[in-house]
Amino acid sequence: MTSALSNAPHSYRTDPAVPSFDDTQPVTVMDGECALCSTGARLIARFDKTGEVRICRTQTKLGQALLQHYGLSADDPESWLYVVDGRAYTSLDAMIRVGARIGGAGNILQPLRLLPRSVQDWLYRRLARNRYRLFGRADMCEIPDPALRARLME
Repeated sequence: MTSALSNAPHSYRTDPAVPSFDDTQPVTVMDGECALCSTGARLIARFDKTGEVRICRTQTKLGQALLQHYGLSADDPESWLYVVDGRAYTSLDAMIRVGARIGGAGNILQPLRLLPRSVQDWLYRRLARNRYRLFGRADMCEIPDPALRARLME
């Protein structure tokens, strides 16, 4: 089962609220103030040997516009988005897809595909809604990692 959002491929290109961006490579949109997301961003930077997956914080104009285009909100803790080949995915399925894309350690998420979609969504909601309490806050941009900084989109 897929979590592709219902909009047509590349629908954001015709949305005047979404700033133009290079969409030839996959983009993740995640909370730039969440310690768990910051860790995820560092892992993407470390394990994505091709350097193709880019990271956009929900706090940026582009991040907010993409989320809004797909009916999500930067204020909602469940707003984690993965855009690849013009299609958008969300929830745990998006994370699993990113893991598969980067390979290596990212493959640790692949067994979660076996869970029914409703269980994946429930698990993701629990984690997302409690992420600050469980993992704290961390500013993704304050991470002095050149590999991560090179992937950040503004």
